[in-house]
Amino acid sequence: MKLSRLYKFSAFVACGLILFACKEGDDPTPPAEVIPVINVQDVALERSTSDAIMRFYIFGDKSSTNAVTVDYTLVPGTATSPKDFVAASGTITIPANQNQATLDVVIKGDPTNQRQANLQFTVQLSNPKLCTISTSSVKGTITAENGTYLPTDNTGYSSPTEYSGYTLVWSDEFTGSSLNTNVWNQEIGNNNGNNHELQYYTNSPKNTFVSAGNLIIEARKESIGIFNYTSGRMTTLNKKSFKYGRIDIRAKLPVGKGLWPALWMLGNNITSVGWPACGEIDIMELVGTFPGRVYSTLHWQNAGARADYGLSYNLTSGDFSQQFHVFTTIWTKDNIKSYVDDNLYFTMTTMDIAAFNAEQFFIFNVAVGGDWPGSPDATTVFPQRMFVDYVRVFQ
Repeated sequence: MKLSRLYKFSAFVACGLILFACKEGDDPTPPAEVIPVINVQDVALERSTSDAIMRFYIFGDKSSTNAVTVDYTLVPGTATSPKDFVAASGTITIPANQNQATLDVVIKGDPTNQRQANLQFTVQLSNPKLCTISTSSVKGTITAENGTYLPTDNTGYSSPTEYSGYTLVWSDEFTGSSLNTNVWNQEIGNNNGNNHELQYYTNSPKNTFVSAGNLIIEARKESIGIFNYTSGRMTTLNKKSFKYGRIDIRAKLPVGKGLWPALWMLGNNITSVGWPACGEIDIMELVGTFPGRVYSTLHWQNAGARADYGLSYNLTSGDFSQQFHVFTTIWTKDNIKSYVDDNLYFTMTTMDIAAFNAEQFFIFNVAVGGDWPGSPDATTVFPQRMFVDYVRVFQ
């Protein structure tokens, strides 16, 4: 009887304890761990002349007491293996109590550092274990648009290095690896705002550089401040100027809505007398909407008012972006004549115009937008480039 009563009492006490615990809301089973959510982000890397590592960070929103894993695969796009990157696949592990791991992709170098469109491949994540995936694919971008080497087809018209009755007094053949700053200035800003142009001129090698025997001025669709385009404009002001002579410039031009490449001259006295009193000789201008047409124009001041005279030249086939052409101005005391590939199309007598009997300097630029060409539209492809093979002055 005593043992029976003791058993009943013990059972009662145990039951009471259990009931007490239940009333307090305690649960002897620990809660299930919330698993981490895995993310990864796009990565870009500037291409170099040697192999490099592009590092992706795979991270969770929290750490876990367990190691978590995801599988990965590199999927080619415009970037391909083995030319641009080393193909790979496998498993990435984020160790216990950590929330991050890395994936290193080998990017192949380009010994020539050729300028081209940026290249992309995809990092694809799959098969998560003890985790979930929020971002399953991202892009790896190999930035190649800033390369310093840019060859181009050299076909087209050429001019001689000597003429009877003339002496070559100066030339730039652009055979080096950089712009000769003893001759050329690079302008910065939107310094021709009166034409309502849209570009911002920079001195960056992104916009102006020398490669494979050519000067290259590149217009890009990219933002600086309030401007949505960048480009290059260079002058020989205070460094090289000329009065009279034969000027040959061999160039291949950008075309497209809103493009406005120009090879031209201004009077040295522009800072004192202003424009148009200083005089302007437009050796070549092209409005991108008309890719097979160029203009030669003179601007000056007559009786206090602006005066202009110009004519155009049209190719019989094709456009000025397809081959090199030679743009020539023969400037004497009495008149100015302009040619394309030695075809005369513009003549004006200038003997009584003082502005054209004084020293002038060169300006090469690619404008974007403005009152004459209008703005680019959806048909305009960027980047756009003007290639200049040489400029030569004979007197």
